[in-house]
Amino acid sequence: MTAHMRPVQERSHDRNWCARAVTDLRIEQGRAGTTPLMQLDLPALGGVRLHIKDESRQPTGSLKHRLARALFQHAICSGLIGPDTPIIEASSGSTAVSEAYFARLLGLRFIAVMPRSTSGEKIRQIEHYGGACEFVDDPAEVQPRAAALAARTGGHFMDQFTNAAQAVDWQGDDNIAASIFAQLAQGADPDPAWIVTGAGTGGTLATLGRYVRSRGLSTHLCLADPEGSVFHRHFADPLITRINGACTLIEGIGRPVLGESFIPQLVDRALAVPDAASCAAARVLSDLIGRRCGGSTGTAFWCAAQLAAELIARGQDGAIVFLLCDDGARYAETYFDDAWLRGKGLDIAPYQERLERFIETGFMAGMDGVRPAVRPGECTRPANDR
Repeated sequence: MTAHMRPVQERSHDRNWCARAVTDLRIEQGRAGTTPLMQLDLPALGGVRLHIKDESRQPTGSLKHRLARALFQHAICSGLIGPDTPIIEASSGSTAVSEAYFARLLGLRFIAVMPRSTSGEKIRQIEHYGGACEFVDDPAEVQPRAAALAARTGGHFMDQFTNAAQAVDWQGDDNIAASIFAQLAQGADPDPAWIVTGAGTGGTLATLGRYVRSRGLSTHLCLADPEGSVFHRHFADPLITRINGACTLIEGIGRPVLGESFIPQLVDRALAVPDAASCAAARVLSDLIGRRCGGSTGTAFWCAAQLAAELIARGQDGAIVFLLCDDGARYAETYFDDAWLRGKGLDIAPYQERLERFIETGFMAGMDGVRPAVRPGECTRPANDR
């Protein structure tokens, strides 16, 4: 008997499970609540204000909690996940942590395929939620290995890099963009000059870009991308869709291969950030807010600082929002370990000095450390082009 000719009783069982699973996801979403938006206290910036959307307050400690919930709901309601379906994902860590959490909530087996370089703390968290891990040496092999594992086990390959942009409901009131702008509307910055975000799958970027356009806002979207990633290269030259080898030490953002969920048309400007600058910015920001944040947050902070310095240099006011993507406690053995940095050949001192001067004066020296990527024949759209 073929799969589409299963007995009605079995179909009814799956539909009943689907209804319970979706209800469980909605209950979890209600309990998770919203995450805070906080403004950095930086008097030297004058009328330029930096806001942080703190996604580390999610139940699994990262921005990927929203994506994982959306991916599960999308796959369940599409008939791709049932009560006995193993869940397979390709992930550098945070998405896998969140998906392991939701798999346990729904009573499903979960396996993450990830680069061998993934932080030990993330691996421990995946295992804490009952997930298992398989490792690959080449980050470019993570996705095909996960697809092969799903085929071999009869599981569902969640495939965040392909499905993120379509799984998240950007038109609703429960996505990250709606949350950010609802919180901004309560203060003086309902239409900020910039929102800065990295891209791992591109799902968050797609949600923010679509939401801004659907609401007729003048906010511009800046992609904060690791220097070795394919995304800013593709933004500058659409013919570039792949680079060879490992692309970055910053977990969660930047990829060697373009994914279907990355939509470059939504990006107004792309900035390429050296890994050392990302690590330096993570440490500087952690000192500012009194607790640790990760490397992807450091990447966004570095870019937000450059955009702020540019506004100040032009004598303009405005607000810039960036994301605190995850809890920096996950990176005690990497970005916050001096021996690890030396072993990777990263000298963060010059970048720390630039950021510290920016915080003190509003001026950011050495802006050549971040290079804007622009499509040939086009220009980045300035923040005051309202």
